[in-house]
Amino acid sequence: MPPVVEIRPSRGNMKMKILGISGSLRKDSFNRKLLQAAIELAPEGMEIEIFDRLGEIPFYNEDVEERGDPESVIALKKSIESADALLIATPEYNYSVPGALKNAIDWASRPPAPTVLNDKACGIIGASQGTGGTIRSQLALRQMLGSTNSPVLLKPETFIAKAQDKFGTDGKLTDESTRKHLASFLKKFSEWIVRSAEVQPSKAGQKKALETRSPPSLS
Repeated sequence: MPPVVEIRPSRGNMKMKILGISGSLRKDSFNRKLLQAAIELAPEGMEIEIFDRLGEIPFYNEDVEERGDPESVIALKKSIESADALLIATPEYNYSVPGALKNAIDWASRPPAPTVLNDKACGIIGASQGTGGTIRSQLALRQMLGSTNSPVLLKPETFIAKAQDKFGTDGKLTDESTRKHLASFLKKFSEWIVRSAEVQPSKAGQKKALETRSPPSLS
């Protein structure tokens, strides 16, 4: 049976709510600073709110899940559900994303009936002190979000290399070419979110298709 499809009206002058998530737990991290720059450079109509509780989320454990989601996980899921899209800023740890970010995605992907990540539009940016600018961690993150059926903006890509040279002592993004690129990325991201939301399988149709499935174990 073909999926149930709902046609959504044009956003017009409506505000677009974006949830920003930094993969780094460090208070002074470049990726948190990058999200702050995104708040400053966001196009008209886009509001970005940063989720600050990644460090409070316990390691995913199905035994814990069976007793009920921890409060920090509930807060994460509610924040994702209420957002129009996610903007994830990730550093690169050992060719991949930080464990805290992967753990948050694991929690948010449960249970699959469908999850708050299903059909949730995502944008990925990243900053590092090396020359790669988080290329490999962004690739790993795209693969993860593919498994949760979360569409990701393909182009433009935003890799901020040698981040220590692009931010001032006050934490603000000062490199002009990087500021222009980030502003352009956010504009494209905004336009893509609107296009992605115009025709999308309805939540009711998704739930009906999945309601007979038992949540698979991650262990």
